[in-house]
Amino acid sequence: MQDFTGSRDNSIAMQKYGVGQPVRRKEDDTLVRGKGRYTDDLHLPGQLHAWVVRSPHAHGVIRKIDTEAARAMPGVHGIWTGADIAEANYKPFTVGIPMKNRDGSPLLQTNRQALMTDRVRYVGDPVAFVVAETLAQARDAGEAIDLDIEPLPAVTSAEEATMPGAPQLYEHIPNNVALDYHYGDADAIEAAFASAAHVTKLDIENTRVAVVSMEPRCALASFDKKTDRYILQVPTQGVSGNRATLARHLNVPAEKVRILTGNVGGSFGMKNVSYPEYICLLHAAKELGKPVRWLDERSSSFLSDSHGRAQQIHAELALDKDGKFLAARVSGYGNLGAYITGVSPLPLSLNTGKNLPSVYRTPLIGVDIKCVVTNTTLMGAYRGAGRPEANYFMERLIDRAADEMGIDRLTLRKRNFIKPSQLPFAAASGVTYDSGDFQGVFDKALAISDHASFAKRKREAKKNGKLRGIAVGSYLEVTAPPSPELGKVTFEPDGTVTITTGTLDYGQGHATPFAQVLSERLGVPFDAIRLQQNDSDLVRTGNGTGGSRSITASGQAIVEASDLVIAKGKSAAAHLMEASEADIEFEDGRFTIAGTDRSIDIMELSQRLRDGKLPEGAPETLDVDHASEGPPSTFPNGCHVAEVEIDPDTGVLSIVRYSAVNDFGTIVNPMIVAGQLHGGVAQGIGQALMEKVSYDASGQPITGSFMDYALPRAGDIPPMAIGDHPSPATTNPLGTKGCGEAGCAGSLATVVNAVVDALSDYGVTHLDMPLTSERIWRAIQDGKAAKVA
Repeated sequence: MQDFTGSRDNSIAMQKYGVGQPVRRKEDDTLVRGKGRYTDDLHLPGQLHAWVVRSPHAHGVIRKIDTEAARAMPGVHGIWTGADIAEANYKPFTVGIPMKNRDGSPLLQTNRQALMTDRVRYVGDPVAFVVAETLAQARDAGEAIDLDIEPLPAVTSAEEATMPGAPQLYEHIPNNVALDYHYGDADAIEAAFASAAHVTKLDIENTRVAVVSMEPRCALASFDKKTDRYILQVPTQGVSGNRATLARHLNVPAEKVRILTGNVGGSFGMKNVSYPEYICLLHAAKELGKPVRWLDERSSSFLSDSHGRAQQIHAELALDKDGKFLAARVSGYGNLGAYITGVSPLPLSLNTGKNLPSVYRTPLIGVDIKCVVTNTTLMGAYRGAGRPEANYFMERLIDRAADEMGIDRLTLRKRNFIKPSQLPFAAASGVTYDSGDFQGVFDKALAISDHASFAKRKREAKKNGKLRGIAVGSYLEVTAPPSPELGKVTFEPDGTVTITTGTLDYGQGHATPFAQVLSERLGVPFDAIRLQQNDSDLVRTGNGTGGSRSITASGQAIVEASDLVIAKGKSAAAHLMEASEADIEFEDGRFTIAGTDRSIDIMELSQRLRDGKLPEGAPETLDVDHASEGPPSTFPNGCHVAEVEIDPDTGVLSIVRYSAVNDFGTIVNPMIVAGQLHGGVAQGIGQALMEKVSYDASGQPITGSFMDYALPRAGDIPPMAIGDHPSPATTNPLGTKGCGEAGCAGSLATVVNAVVDALSDYGVTHLDMPLTSERIWRAIQDGKAAKVA
């Protein structure tokens, strides 16, 4: 008779690696020591190299592309222009979401092709594709191609593009307005503003930023003639969804495309777009019968990678005599760039409105934003994708309204917070907040920032000839909506356990928290758990990483899959130990006959099933291939406090104190969450103080390298005091809320408001980003001149 007595206590291991523990990331040893495998590290036998020829004009008619001389150059295997690619009947690049105009009509698609045939619409528009033995030969041939492009007038400002007489990018898009987005009850909002005791108005520029990820875009394409399949090794944010998109562009079934993704050096939304270069690479690989490799250069990345933000907004807040919010509305323009692809209108319009109410009882909101095509690089999602923008607009309005009404800024916020007793709360944005303690988060942020002693610090700064300002800003994000997510659990022959899921780690550190969830649920050894996200042949479904959804969506899928594993395990254990399935209990990784000491460990059980040592009718494995329907949006929120010091003689600014208290619901790994928060705050500081993509009057970019485009360095980022005040979400089994975009959502307004506060002695009430030293110095000089006048 087999012995099932003995018990191995897994509780100590689960305490060490379970949910809530600051476990070190599994992948750090690999990445920090330079052992990662990025796309540029990959090579295939016989591979060729590609070079993209781009338009030097922002707008123009293609008269001729002469490739004759280039084709005769050494090492050249092929050159393709738009006319060549058009013959393959690939599908155009379009918007993947069904957004509608205010009149109910669909948005106007730009139907971008992989290479332009008739007209170019921004500097960097791809017009030819060269493949040669070496990269140098491909580049030389590309530079030998003679482009005859007749320049046309260009427009880079979204607002100016809608004006009479502005250059028109497309005949079928009147006034360059591809989407006239409206949300809200216009009559009710107008009535609220008409009855208001006070209305605050602000014109705000949400500056265009470049993504500049650590790793430029790159790809290695091949074509398998035996299977008639396209294979693309490329950094993405999710292989399953990107395979479907790429297959649609190639006009083939999804099973004819395979996407492989290795380590990814950052993305922030940018690498989740299907780009023309990928179609060209696969086309060339198929025609030439050889792998084709392409690596973007940083200078062309500034031109060809999708940009972020780029809005010109008029924001308004209506208040009653006591400072209670009656309505908020934003109107203005979103700059789509020359082409609309992916989800590009979403951050500029719908997401802005969805996140505008934030943590406040705002009965009515209105959004009226024209999404406009211009002669600039295409727009895409950028960390937060509408969430930081909306919170920025609201927090700027609140500070301004408080000053105009003579109400303390903290008091005005307190009067309008949604109270815990009002939850669940149906926000005017159309979503329902399920959980949160916004006042509690706020109070804790004030405490850890030592806000009460700011006046003393301000006096001390003044003695040293410095200006000091402070700002307190709350935020709330509406994370990505529900979508299917894979939760596959496989017990491998070598004693490891593989989680397969459709999100993808491009820097966040998924392997560790996902393993923590599975280890706690099933009691399997933490170190034995592996993560698979990188091969579309293995990841059958999933919506990728984005919108702060990963731990919530994949977490729910893993939890549901774990329950299915336990159910199979109870059935198998009952067969093995000759007991009723109803008598089998599961705890700490062991299946036990209730009321006895007879039990079996889950890892041993999985091996016995694999060895075929169970009676007929027992499960063959504990493996589960499960797809979750996906949880609804969650609502991470928090309160940031920024304190700045300015030298009035030079405008040089330092962020001297920074604090943040956040509600991320259940925190699976606090170490990873802190890292995500730090990174998001750094990106917010970058946009607030130094980042801006600029164009001249002809549409030429003047921020095309790190000589022209500033990024924050370590010395620009202050030490951060971080606190947590969690209210677990009620809409997913882990209670998580997501954290990846929260740093940006909280830092933009907080840093800008702190600078405006520091400059208030000079009569400054508003400054647009980026708040460079020069811009601050000029504001001070203007304030001095106004006082003298």
